[in-house]
Amino acid sequence: MTTDEKSPKVLNATVVRLGLVSLFADISSEMLYPITPIFLTTVLGASMFSVGLIEGVAEGVASLLKTYSGKWSDQLQKRKTFIWLGYLLSALAKPLIGAAGSWGQVLSARVVDRFGKGIRSSPRDALLAEAVPFSLRGAAFGWHRGMDTLGAAIGPILALIFLNMTTQDLRSIYYWALIPGLFAVVIALSVREKKRDIQIATSKIDLSFKLFGVKFKSYIFAWTLFSLTNSSDVFLLLRAQQSGMSLTKTVVLYAFYNLLYSLGSPYLGHLSDKVGRKVVLMAGLSVFAFVYLLFGYATAEWHFWVLFGVYGIYMAATDGVGKAYAVDLIEPSLKATGLGILGTATGVATIFASSMAGFIWDHLGALYTFIYGASGAVLAVLILSYIKEDLKPC
Repeated sequence: MTTDEKSPKVLNATVVRLGLVSLFADISSEMLYPITPIFLTTVLGASMFSVGLIEGVAEGVASLLKTYSGKWSDQLQKRKTFIWLGYLLSALAKPLIGAAGSWGQVLSARVVDRFGKGIRSSPRDALLAEAVPFSLRGAAFGWHRGMDTLGAAIGPILALIFLNMTTQDLRSIYYWALIPGLFAVVIALSVREKKRDIQIATSKIDLSFKLFGVKFKSYIFAWTLFSLTNSSDVFLLLRAQQSGMSLTKTVVLYAFYNLLYSLGSPYLGHLSDKVGRKVVLMAGLSVFAFVYLLFGYATAEWHFWVLFGVYGIYMAATDGVGKAYAVDLIEPSLKATGLGILGTATGVATIFASSMAGFIWDHLGALYTFIYGASGAVLAVLILSYIKEDLKPC
């Protein structure tokens, strides 16, 4: 494990730089996230099913690549190259979306964007796990998610500023988003990568599930089941807009959610170091189920402010903590590979979840979309409750 053994701390140079990379990358991405479904449906005339398909396929591509990039990273014992190249591809894809003339072209650009995410995520998370000792792992992932999501709070606000400057021209935002994306690439190039202590005996890494223990397999099963019903957050934004909220209010609402997510991530990550990852994860998934059900019945504007706020707590309790828990259950020499498998399983399930959510919305209505989402969270909590947590360093 690569750590500063003399004076281990959470916010060391690696954690801070990776956090800043994610901060700027998320500013770039989240400038666009709340306006993309609106851009698709109002400017390009896409259906709800098309919106779900684009998000599902794009995230699925990213997730399919996470296992392979993790495998290559573990095999080569290299992280940095995967990281900066991935952020570069994502940055360059943003203007392509703004120039699109059809939802099919948006799909192609989103695939390029998520291709970048797919090759960087597993190596980055593995490098983050190696940057701190086991006792600070949850806190490190929590701080990283906090810095990442702070960008998700800043991005939508910048989008509103640029929209006011360009008289509501949605396309121009996609060109402005290139700037913070390139900042992320420059900072990624400054990350220092130390040689890992772990040596891999074979020249080829077997991706067989036989390499992993029962606890990790059970966790993958539980999280995949949840992911099969956890559709893209664009449906939450569309639900808010459907209730009558303006574009400006919808974007601010999304920034508010991300701010609470950002502020809660370091605390809940640190809490998972103390009380156990599984406890925090199960609590977060329970919150998700409750909030999703209420989204189906929400009508007033204040309902959405409350629900998005609580939804931010769910994210803070599950995103970084979920990755830290996975690392706890993975053999040290297979960190990036295991994280990649987790990401791949999640993403493949997301293709189905987002497409299904759009189909249910079009044919049965919004309420049943959110009931469907809540059911997966409940089942995941039940499965996680049978995994015996063992807090030992890996």
